[in-house]
Amino acid sequence: MKFKVLIRKGADFGYVAEVPSLPGCVSQGDTVQEAISNIREAVALYIEDMSPNDVEAASEMNPELYEIAV
Repeated sequence: MKFKVLIRKGADFGYVAEVPSLPGCVSQGDTVQEAISNIREAVALYIEDMSPNDVEAASEMNPELYEIAV
């Protein structure tokens, strides 16, 4: 399964990784590569208790990132 991951610079240090289609599935790392590795593990644990249909539906969500001015 493939999931879209949002990675941003952390407020204090490192990088934060989040999976928008899996609410609350967040991890972090000192580098982008470490954040990706950690979020991969977090996703595996997150979907462990989900039904196959729910996992498939979540992986098919296609979130988009928009930039707005305020």
